[in-house]
Amino acid sequence: MIKVDNLSKTYIKDGSKIEVLKDLDLIIPRGQSLAILGVSGAGKSTLIHILGTLDHPTSGSVLYDDINVFAWEKKKLAEFRNSTIGFVFQFHNLLPEFNSLENTMMPALIHGLSLREATARAKVLLQEVGLGDRLNHKPGELSGGEQQRVAVARALIMKPEIILADEPTGNLDSETGKKIENILVDLNKNKQITLVVVTHNKSLADRMSQKIRLSDGRIYNYE
Repeated sequence: MIKVDNLSKTYIKDGSKIEVLKDLDLIIPRGQSLAILGVSGAGKSTLIHILGTLDHPTSGSVLYDDINVFAWEKKKLAEFRNSTIGFVFQFHNLLPEFNSLENTMMPALIHGLSLREATARAKVLLQEVGLGDRLNHKPGELSGGEQQRVAVARALIMKPEIILADEPTGNLDSETGKKIENILVDLNKNKQITLVVVTHNKSLADRMSQKIRLSDGRIYNYE
């Protein structure tokens, strides 16, 4: 379970405080799905980065199974992030010099898995997302939707309990976006992976078990 308690995030710019998130409280039960909606600049990406421990809150806490992960030292937090959370971003962030298989394997190799184990896992995942015939293709040889499917496979390589997706269909046409949407929903429903999605895609949001709206740094019920 993820519990956000009285979380705030403030940036300092040119000597002025910018309050991006203000006293947020949120509970995401294990295995559930959540859509975070709101206009640009509402703090959606900031929140998901904090949930993923890529950024730290200014105050408040994020508890994973009642443990405040931000109390850990940097190395332990990085190990937790690598083994527990998978990320899918709007921009695929694939390394252009590596092929689909190599990009998918990267988190596993960083974690210390053997080349053999990482390769075996990556091949299975790429097959599952429909890219079994694209293992040796580099990002520049793939369509946008294929690149995003590689990103999904990469997010799954460490068998995470949580997937955090920031506008995963934002750069895709409607047909390709639907395929990514179906993959993410399937992971949540059939593999019980907790799914948190920042999206403007109403179709994707409507398939989540919870929806919230961020406005001016605060959480509101989605209507």
